Amino acid sequence: MVNTANSEVAAIAESQIGAASLIFNQLRPTLFEGLTKAEVNLFIAAAEKRKCRRGALLSTEGEPADQLIMVLSGRARYFTFTKDGRRVLLHSILPGEVFGGMALLHLPAAYLLSTEAIRDGELLVWTRSRIRNLAWRYPRFLENALVTASEYLEWYIQSHLLQVSHSAPQRLAHVVLELAHDIGNPIEEGTELDITNEELADAANITRFSTSRLLRAWQHAGFLTKSRNKVVLRSPDRLFTQSFRRRAGQV
Repeated sequence: MVNTANSEVAAIAESQIGAASLIFNQLRPTLFEGLTKAEVNLFIAAAEKRKCRRGALLSTEGEPADQLIMVLSGRARYFTFTKDGRRVLLHSILPGEVFGGMALLHLPAAYLLSTEAIRDGELLVWTRSRIRNLAWRYPRFLENALVTASEYLEWYIQSHLLQVSHSAPQRLAHVVLELAHDIGNPIEEGTELDITNEELADAANITRFSTSRLLRAWQHAGFLTKSRNKVVLRSPDRLFTQSFRRRAGQV
């Protein structure tokens, strides 16, 4: 039997050759697991490679989900707004991961969350019609998409359990440590995060006052330093030990 992917001409543009090399040699995305190299090349050839700048809005909650997007380099993250207008940071999106999965559904749907770039980077972008056509031809791709969706559900479950079973200091410490791991920028003094007190408070589901108090205490203890819209995590191990071996109110 002739392999469909091999029997077609998967003409990858010169600008996409680098993306193919990155995908095969470094990223190895979950979305392409179990697919042959020729099949993955078909997916890459069907996408458009784009650059994005830090701060760029990549998808908007409530708007038609007309694109599936893979991060090749840089970082992105989901966010949403509460009914009273507070901006809440959610899951970070790392190289090799995708967002906009609602574009795969049979009936047209809207994006569930907004997405922004938090570092300069590159993306692979598929239109809804192209990615649905390929997904229909290669069922393993759809299975991989379900795996990705289950990973997001697992993240939500862990996040919810953290909210109901951990103290305010533990929740804030968890947010700082997770963000440092996912989107932190390594510098000489530690790991730098571009984030405001308000964003940290909303992500940890604690008050702004408690957030400021805890950050001041942790800065005094030498775990981190805080400046306007920035946190430099200096000692993640000590922050973890201090926060998770104590009860709320003992920091």
